[in-house]
Amino acid sequence: MFKLINLKSKFDLAREKQKDFRNVVIVQSIIVVLTLTLSQPLLDDPSSDTSKLIISIFSFLGALNIFLMWDLLRNFTLNRTLILTILIVLCGIVFTGILVEFPYYQMLKVSNRQVYLLILHSTLFPIEVIVISFAIRDIFSGGYFTPDKLWGAACVFLMFGFSFGSMYDLITIAIPGSMGVNIELGLPNYAECLTYSFCILGGIDSGIEPNRLIRNISVIEAVWGSLYGMLIIGKLLGLPRAEERKLN
Repeated sequence: MFKLINLKSKFDLAREKQKDFRNVVIVQSIIVVLTLTLSQPLLDDPSSDTSKLIISIFSFLGALNIFLMWDLLRNFTLNRTLILTILIVLCGIVFTGILVEFPYYQMLKVSNRQVYLLILHSTLFPIEVIVISFAIRDIFSGGYFTPDKLWGAACVFLMFGFSFGSMYDLITIAIPGSMGVNIELGLPNYAECLTYSFCILGGIDSGIEPNRLIRNISVIEAVWGSLYGMLIIGKLLGLPRAEERKLN
């Protein structure tokens, strides 16, 4: 009886992880698609009505993405202190972002926008790294191929693009103009950094000439993206399916 309960709990956990991985993949895919198709109005005139609507959409999707990443993290650790701390920090990031970045009415004004953005993104970036680390460990653990590992592989790839986009954004906030283009800090700059990050992962020429630091980091991203693809394909193809375990 205990063995059956244990197997059921493992099955439920795998199904929950698969759902959470899938949700993150869907939301982040939507963000990437919208970034690639709707970012031009932000670059032309961030204060226009169209840009305000786009900022509202991105703000909602960004907040949803943050919550889904936290929800995903709960599958990997039982450390309540870590989970609660990250939840509090993420709630602080979301509420502060809404108060300062609300496009139709600025409810909270900051005297130094550069420092504010630097603190906000510096707080979010380590959390992204933590979630990615747990997800990678989960994907490469276990001896059988399960659907959650496939969704997990796609999720890590997308999160990797987002984390490098956040890193490029941090650099351009600290050193304006690092991307080689003059873009307003905030969502317009982040959208450009995210586009650049996925161009690197996809092996596409972004048409941007950033400074040496960002260019060198993008080489690391490109190499890691290729290496990750080879590792994940080898891992998934080398795993026996769960159905084979039943036959044995």
